[in-house]
Amino acid sequence: MPRESPSPRNRHLPGSKSELNGHPNPVTTNRKALVDGSMSMSEDDDMPLSQMIHTSESTVTPSKLKRKKPVYAESSSDDDKPLASSPVKRATTASNGRPAPSTRSSGGNGKRVAKSEPTSSDSEADALHKTNDVAKKPLKKKRKKDTKDSSLLDDQVSPASKKVAHTHAKKRKTKSESDDDDDKPTQTRKVAPKPRAKNVKKEGGSGSDTPKLKKRATKVAKETKDGSVTTGAKKKEKEEQEQEEVFRWWDANAEGDDVVKWQTLEHNGVIFPPPYEPLPKHIKMKYNGKEVVLPPAAEEVAGFYGAMLQTEHAQDATFNKNFFEDWRLVLKKHPPLDGTDITSFELCDFRPLYEYFESEKAKKKAMTSQEKKEAKKTKDEFEAKYTTCLLDGRKEKVGNFRIEPPGLFRGRGDHPKKGALKFRVRPEDITINIGKGSPIPVPNAPGVWKAVTHDNTVTWLANWTENVNGNHKYVFLAAGSSLKGQSDMLKFEKARELKDHVDRIRQNYTRDLKSKVMADRQRATAMYFIDKLALRAGNEKGEDEADTVGCCSLRCEHVTLEAPNFIIFDFLGKDSIRYYKRIDVEQQVFKNIRIFKENKDDDDNLFDRVNTSSLNKHLTSEMKGLTAKVFRTFNASSTFQRLLDEDDLSTATQQEKLNAYNRANRMVAILCNHQRSAPKTHDQSMEKMRHKLRSLKYEKMKLRHALFSLDSKYKKNKKYADDESDIDDDWIVAYEEEIKTKEIEKAEKKFAKDNEKLAEDGKEALSEDVLQERLLAIEDEFKKLAKERGTKKATLKRDKPAEKIEEAINKLTEKIKGFALQIEDRDAGKEIALGTRFVRAYSLRSRFSRPWQ
Repeated sequence: MPRESPSPRNRHLPGSKSELNGHPNPVTTNRKALVDGSMSMSEDDDMPLSQMIHTSESTVTPSKLKRKKPVYAESSSDDDKPLASSPVKRATTASNGRPAPSTRSSGGNGKRVAKSEPTSSDSEADALHKTNDVAKKPLKKKRKKDTKDSSLLDDQVSPASKKVAHTHAKKRKTKSESDDDDDKPTQTRKVAPKPRAKNVKKEGGSGSDTPKLKKRATKVAKETKDGSVTTGAKKKEKEEQEQEEVFRWWDANAEGDDVVKWQTLEHNGVIFPPPYEPLPKHIKMKYNGKEVVLPPAAEEVAGFYGAMLQTEHAQDATFNKNFFEDWRLVLKKHPPLDGTDITSFELCDFRPLYEYFESEKAKKKAMTSQEKKEAKKTKDEFEAKYTTCLLDGRKEKVGNFRIEPPGLFRGRGDHPKKGALKFRVRPEDITINIGKGSPIPVPNAPGVWKAVTHDNTVTWLANWTENVNGNHKYVFLAAGSSLKGQSDMLKFEKARELKDHVDRIRQNYTRDLKSKVMADRQRATAMYFIDKLALRAGNEKGEDEADTVGCCSLRCEHVTLEAPNFIIFDFLGKDSIRYYKRIDVEQQVFKNIRIFKENKDDDDNLFDRVNTSSLNKHLTSEMKGLTAKVFRTFNASSTFQRLLDEDDLSTATQQEKLNAYNRANRMVAILCNHQRSAPKTHDQSMEKMRHKLRSLKYEKMKLRHALFSLDSKYKKNKKYADDESDIDDDWIVAYEEEIKTKEIEKAEKKFAKDNEKLAEDGKEALSEDVLQERLLAIEDEFKKLAKERGTKKATLKRDKPAEKIEEAINKLTEKIKGFALQIEDRDAGKEIALGTRFVRAYSLRSRFSRPWQ
């Protein structure tokens, strides 16, 4: 098991001194490996045979190599290399006697192609809009019939779940893996295979129990003549009781050969964003210092950028370039009404638009709480019918029923298309999936649906293709729905099954780490990283996609060796999130990576004999349905359960249990590289929470002082004697002024509201003297508080006995403790992205594991 070295922030950013500008220093890193005798390696049958081939007389001399072979202080027995090791590259000489520059193609070796500059023409606008019509048929997810009842971490299932009747089965099929096998080397010598471990266990079929719906009786409150409320418990009242069907999907058998996911489906479609409202006539952007009159279509796109003027995106060169190119295409179709020719981004001034949007934000913030409530109520009433659907007669929540409004694509990390224009999605772009015979929903925007299908083998309600990356977008049921829950549960059942095979699989790939066949050795090393580091498998990327990589698509530049057995990974993972870790690996793995990097350039693939298809095909031979993703789920779940079991929470409070749960979640997120940048408002949010914590401590301090006023003997009680450490006199003065201001505002609002009510009733309004009297009482109260400062005495608004005060102090103490834990939990998770599908998975895992709560 690899372990991380104790370097600061090694999961996020480099922390060693041997680094330049945040990246490992190749000079200092490589020099560490030049010390003779610092690394001792086995000289028996661990050396690949191809090493002897390279040292023969026919081998190219080192002077003709493309790159000087690194020297490692370790023995180089001829048995340490596989048969099909990386061939020596010969330098290509140009006609002038100098080495010719190497060219790269997008072939099967995974090398990238140099980007070509886009050309500007009148047809670019049409081409850009036609991207939305790319014919990409949505794939249907399938499930293979394969389930084991073995537990992943804890074979104990909650007894409560055993008592629940089984429910109707929704059968599924898993997505079939590709059978491509590209890992065969071009030059290999047949080697007698070593006996492998025990073969894959035969999968057993699942039972065919027919689950039933369990009906739970809900007692209806009955109101008597005298106004009292009683619950109907007699037989004659059962007819009036409401029968609620509870669909316990986690007890349903979700596997089988049948691919039907539902029988009936009704929903109301999706909500389109409102149409664009032109800016006021006096709000105009400027070009070369002069105001420009834009038509609505061009003004809308300019507004997208103007709203982001003070963000980090507007400071990014790629973002600005992509925005201006797409905006120019819009301007060709919708030129400025005053004839201005906009050709330079640097001459554009979007600040008037930014200032207008900021003023509108300020107006929204200035709305009264009542106005906000009314606006929210109106919005909720409009969206109510879209939030749920009827699936097989059951009401289920819909997830993302709102269509994303048009705007500028932001992407994550260093995405090459950030800043590109996202078109407005219209009904003509959307395919609706609904049950046969169900009423077809009417879109809330002008237009008709692109198509209406009745496919009960898929779970999406609507789909369309977005124009920036050409990806399919779907509307699914909510995370807590039955179909989503069953999908996640099936994933965990497959991970549970891996528990019965993982020891044999690890034994096999550990033996293959010394294989004489290069493809097998590379595959074993990749499996080691996927298993131990929870890396994603990785796929090939096009030149117009973000340069993100996984295990199989790692390049030599992403991996740095550091003696004696450390490997530094530095690459962009999924969603362009940086993966940086310095890992202590097994000596054989370190040796393999050194061999894989020999005679390769930095942009060459590290695993040039392995791809995702061949790796998953091999994993399937080890266990039916096994993929790299299943390994990732298995390791995430194992880590999660182990961390929960480490804490003794038998006497913990609810907040302490929640913190333990979130802490385990964070550690799994770190393992899976689920990271994010700290929110911009994090510091502000944390300061508000700390201020609230101090206000709670202030209340406790006043209660303590009131207790001292009743009886001085409480001062000697250690429970009440200590002062609050983070509350000083200056803070107390400022806080009392703050609450005084709030009390005055509250009194004034109440006075105005009282007068409004009196006016509605036709009564005489209260005089200003009443308000002044109330304000004077507030002034007197806070003068009294000012006199009590430093005396350790206080008087309460209402007299309470000592027992009541002690009880209130105890409650506040628990509240303070819980709130402090909330602050700690919030701050610890500021750079962890828990809003992923794994969160549902972790929660689901805890449902079926031993209840630690």
